Amino acid sequence: MRNSLRGKVAIVGVGQSPTGRVPGRSPLDLTAEATLNALADANMQKSEIDGVLTGNAFASSFHRFSVALSEYLNIQPSYSNTLQVSGATAGAAVNTAAAAIHAGLADTVLVACGDSLLTGMTPDMAIRAMTESRDQQYEMPFGIPVANTFAMTAHRHMKQYGTTSEQMAKVAVTFREHASRTPGAQKTELITVDDVMNSKMVTSPYHKLDCSLISDGAAALILTSAERALDYTDTPIYILGGGEYYSHEHIFLMPDLTQTGAVQSAQKAYDMAGISASDLDVAGIYDCFTGTVLMMLEDLGFCKKGESGSFVEDGQITYGGKIPTNTHGGMLSYAHPGIPAAWFHFIEVVRQLRGSCGERQVDNAELGIVHTLGAGFSTQATTILGAGSTR
Repeated sequence: MRNSLRGKVAIVGVGQSPTGRVPGRSPLDLTAEATLNALADANMQKSEIDGVLTGNAFASSFHRFSVALSEYLNIQPSYSNTLQVSGATAGAAVNTAAAAIHAGLADTVLVACGDSLLTGMTPDMAIRAMTESRDQQYEMPFGIPVANTFAMTAHRHMKQYGTTSEQMAKVAVTFREHASRTPGAQKTELITVDDVMNSKMVTSPYHKLDCSLISDGAAALILTSAERALDYTDTPIYILGGGEYYSHEHIFLMPDLTQTGAVQSAQKAYDMAGISASDLDVAGIYDCFTGTVLMMLEDLGFCKKGESGSFVEDGQITYGGKIPTNTHGGMLSYAHPGIPAAWFHFIEVVRQLRGSCGERQVDNAELGIVHTLGAGFSTQATTILGAGSTR
């Protein structure tokens, strides 16, 4: 592929702050801690960072969060931006950082984000912030929150393909079992399909346990060129492919309620990496709701359209299955501090490809995918990651 990023950039450091309930800590402070941990992981001095990319934080007043973060850390980068494509921001930031390094705009880029949704905002403030993120003219006046837009797509999938609430619940059960193996996970008590089905209805067809958590927390990644990567780590994880797709803004203009732009973003990433979905060993898939995971399994090419419910029921997204997914527990059980949530998916896939996940390690994991999305499936970003042997 012309001007391909394949193997030209690597992730050399990952770090995070505590997650879950972390009182008395601002988004900026949490993100700084995650950054310092990523620097330590990369055996790197902060003076070596010349690029900073972040997402924004609901509990922070900083519109230029990347600039505020670099000031807080006493870094003066030559490349900086605060991205906002909702839940797809993590994937877009990693793809953009890789492109910037490949283009010579920066040598070493910090990609970080943090928020304190749980202790920094009241529930009413969080709901208001989410509702006000919708269109000011056609959606916000009717009070449609983000959850309802995803619920619409789930209902359509159920009607069109016969997907059941029990099949969606199995996603939550699987990821909770993964979280039970993960140090620092917010929720680790095992649950059953009946537990999910008997939890409070939030917005049909989603029960409380079908919905992601509300959390505090931050995560950070450090990227540099492949040529420099081995100066910092013996296990660089390479960016092999990336793709994005932005299909609509308003949910009522979504081209197809059961097929998303993940089809296009993933195909671009696969083409760049020179692989297909069947080559992948581990996945990090944005899991704001259980039904979202089902649709992504189809659109990313792991199973045929309409077959994701049985795919999950058959144990294909856990150990021994076709594509172990969200082995840290995901947003449904590990943590969901808003925009930063998908950064944890990147960290987990990086650790899996390093072979450093202990009892939750996927055997022989060499190729991974992280797919992030947001805003009622309007924003999609896919990244393919590989260990050194795949470069």
